[in-house]
Amino acid sequence: MFRSRNAFAIVAAVTLLVLGMTSGYGQISVPPGRPLAENVIMPQVRAYYFPPPPWPVPPHPRPRPPVPVEISAVSAEIEIVEQAAITTLEISLKNPGPRRQEAELIVPVPDGAVVRSFGFDGVGKEPTAVILPKEEARRIYQEIVSKLRDPALLEFLGYNLVRSSVFPVEPRGTQKVTLTYENLLRADGERVDYLLPRSEALGYSVPWTITATIKTKRPISTVYSPSHKIVAERKSDTDYAVALAGPADPGPFRLSYLMQHDGVTASLMAYPDPKIGGGYFLLLAGLPARPPKGEAGPAIKREVTIVLDRSGSMNGEKIEQVREAAKQILSGLEEGEAFNIISYQATVDLFAEAPVLKTRESVKEAREYLDGIQARGGTNIHDALTEALRQKPTEGMLPIVLFLTDGLPTVGNTSERAIREVAMKGNPHSRRIFSFGVGVDVNTPLLEKIAYETRATPTFVLPKEDVEAKVGQVFNRLYGPVLAYPELMARYKAAERSSLPTQEMLPDKLPDLFEGDQLVVLGKYRGEDPITFTLTGNYLGDKRTFTFAFDLDNATTRNAFVPRLWASRKIAVLIDAIRQLGADAGMPGNPPPASDPRVKELVEEIVKLSTEFGILTEYTAFLAREGTDLARREVVVEEAKRNLKTRAMDVRSGKGSVSQSYNYAAQRGQQTLNLQNAFYDENMNRVSIANVQQINDRAFYRRGNRWLDSRLATLDEVKPDRVVEIGSEDFLKLAEKLAAMNRQGMVSLEGEILLRTDDEIILVK
Repeated sequence: MFRSRNAFAIVAAVTLLVLGMTSGYGQISVPPGRPLAENVIMPQVRAYYFPPPPWPVPPHPRPRPPVPVEISAVSAEIEIVEQAAITTLEISLKNPGPRRQEAELIVPVPDGAVVRSFGFDGVGKEPTAVILPKEEARRIYQEIVSKLRDPALLEFLGYNLVRSSVFPVEPRGTQKVTLTYENLLRADGERVDYLLPRSEALGYSVPWTITATIKTKRPISTVYSPSHKIVAERKSDTDYAVALAGPADPGPFRLSYLMQHDGVTASLMAYPDPKIGGGYFLLLAGLPARPPKGEAGPAIKREVTIVLDRSGSMNGEKIEQVREAAKQILSGLEEGEAFNIISYQATVDLFAEAPVLKTRESVKEAREYLDGIQARGGTNIHDALTEALRQKPTEGMLPIVLFLTDGLPTVGNTSERAIREVAMKGNPHSRRIFSFGVGVDVNTPLLEKIAYETRATPTFVLPKEDVEAKVGQVFNRLYGPVLAYPELMARYKAAERSSLPTQEMLPDKLPDLFEGDQLVVLGKYRGEDPITFTLTGNYLGDKRTFTFAFDLDNATTRNAFVPRLWASRKIAVLIDAIRQLGADAGMPGNPPPASDPRVKELVEEIVKLSTEFGILTEYTAFLAREGTDLARREVVVEEAKRNLKTRAMDVRSGKGSVSQSYNYAAQRGQQTLNLQNAFYDENMNRVSIANVQQINDRAFYRRGNRWLDSRLATLDEVKPDRVVEIGSEDFLKLAEKLAAMNRQGMVSLEGEILLRTDDEIILVK
């Protein structure tokens, strides 16, 4: 395998070289020392304008200076075929001024890239473009930084650069420039990685569209992006189509895919961090493109119990939608799978004493049962859940409960803790409880807990949303169980080591994996010795064990997304612990939550992680507020504690509680970066924070016109060891030093920057 992969790499590299010779790639048509054009377009950052020579001295008339060319949009199309990537950038430009202007394009590209084509609309010189080596690219970066005192370009220091010929943009006109380049992608075991350089600056606002196709000879297991939310559509075993799931957030676009191995395929991305004695890891695992046995239905059959709220508040459109949702579920079950229906108000009614197999007759009877359901009475969640979980399970099936309610418990045992205990301790057959909260008058922390504790997920249906559609979406995702009851263990590869190499793995309880699912586990590792992960579970009906051995030689600070994703999930776990402490607050025998010593300990850890990594939530957004002194630790912790009490602990239902559940779900299972620290406020409005910048593997807080390194933010008094001016020789040396550590973005922020590098504190002005 090693020899064939090397052979392919050689063939691919030779192919790119031959293409470069035969198609004019890389021809030196742009003199290395040529002056920059009046307008320099760098789509990853912005358009730069260089004024013409000094105007004539009066009394000669002074013409009005031209309005610079603007970037209006960028489209990136990526085609990956057997590790060779072709990237096409289409840059839309606008000239708002009254005269024709000249412009040229500069684009940072990965090592080994070659230009395939370059062109623009309209009449002009024959378009050409050339790859400049890092040394020449560095000269251009330095020239722009020195002339404009703008350090933004230095974010791409260390990349090769494509520089184009000069082209015109007509007055008050538009111009489309197209650049296509190729590069061979790096493979790490069964994983192949793609990178499209883009700025991490939050102020970057040019709209981008990004699409990708992946075609291989071997089947693809899964496709993953740690940087952006994507929609990955499998066209065939060897063909994927990828698009962004929304607007292009800041940051480089990263895309990885796993080639299918025997059963489950896995890969490890690691970030070294000496201060914790090892580093952070991200384990990505994917399922086979299709079940190997070729069955028409799922190899692991499902037993589905539908638990329906028929209290008086469900009367009308809600109960009609719930009936239809239940009927859709019955239709979606495979022959030979099992089901039951439980409806509840003050009392609990069962369709059958135990789940029954799906047959034409059983489905007919179930539909008649559903048609007869009437909404009236109170809400006895405790007893309904107890009945659903005590049923004798159908042997050999994965037991699933779809539990739906539109209100708070009003009848029977209404204690939140007691109901929670039913799911956690009164679930002898390990049923998965997929909870559905209809409307906002539901206890969201309760529905979250009973779902997550049973390897399931909660869903909340907002007013005016379709209950049937939401339930159907969740059920459709539960098709084809592939790996049930998964457990993950890690050991050092060396047999003589008895200690465990990992800690604080998240999630601590793995979910079942269904067709199309992928598994992303984050954690810390100790030392640098190779690690072996063992994944066990019910794989397509059989107990299987999958073993993955990884060296840590490829650990790199370029994987800065790994510790940031881990910290985000860890903060979510701590917030949930505080939310759950708010259950039954104020009831006899329960101490006031705010006086619980566990709360202060949890809050302190939340503040510590939030400050260090620049990851803020609705409870800690004040850390970015102008005037917040992060060095006054006790004051900061007290404000965070107050926010968490009044919202996370005290608010158990209503729109504000639902918004917290949306935020918690996103953070608990976070797989992609959230550089803008976006979340929902108590009115379900989407907000983001601009005064905290996560860049490379560091975080900075804006205070006035200064960006403050998070590692200095908690110190009482910070005096710089030296001052460096942007554009100076010392500044460029600093940028080079940081680039060697993949941290050059630290000096690309606009304004003054107070940072720590090694043991030195530097003020960049």
